[in-house]
Amino acid sequence: MSNEEIENTEPENTEESGVEVEINDDPTALLEDARNKADEHWNELLRARADMENLRRRQSRDLENAHKRALDKFVSELLPVYDSMDLGLNAANAEDASLETVREGLDMTMKIFLSSITKFGLEQVVPEKGDDFDPEQHQAMAMQVVEGVEANKVLTVAQKGFQFNGRLLRPAMVVVSQ
Repeated sequence: MSNEEIENTEPENTEESGVEVEINDDPTALLEDARNKADEHWNELLRARADMENLRRRQSRDLENAHKRALDKFVSELLPVYDSMDLGLNAANAEDASLETVREGLDMTMKIFLSSITKFGLEQVVPEKGDDFDPEQHQAMAMQVVEGVEANKVLTVAQKGFQFNGRLLRPAMVVVSQ
């Protein structure tokens, strides 16, 4: 078989299989087609990288803004506490100040403060006298022997504890019966 016969021979069953085969493909055309496809894929890769970098920047900026806004809200909730403390200090420094009015003002300030921090998920841990000692919520400062009281009962609360969204920040400091 000569070269001309090989080039002019068509493969069998091309119509039946549905596959078209080009016999006289030019290598230069194939190379140019491959280069075009490679350039197209390279451009897609560069666009995807740029999109990912833009997404990272946007998420970082959004996270930073969310932290700023969260602190803004928290600080604005504490401003009434400051105002109340300022009024209380002015009332205590007045010539006609009485201990009773200062106590009332301090009590109101504490209520405002507790109301403000409760909005953000901060809760007090305040065991009552006679409650069972809970090592998950309480820290024993001392143990005392007390007649008529079972062991491991809270006798005195020296300092209140706090938990934030169910996680203990500071245990309540208590004196426990022995």
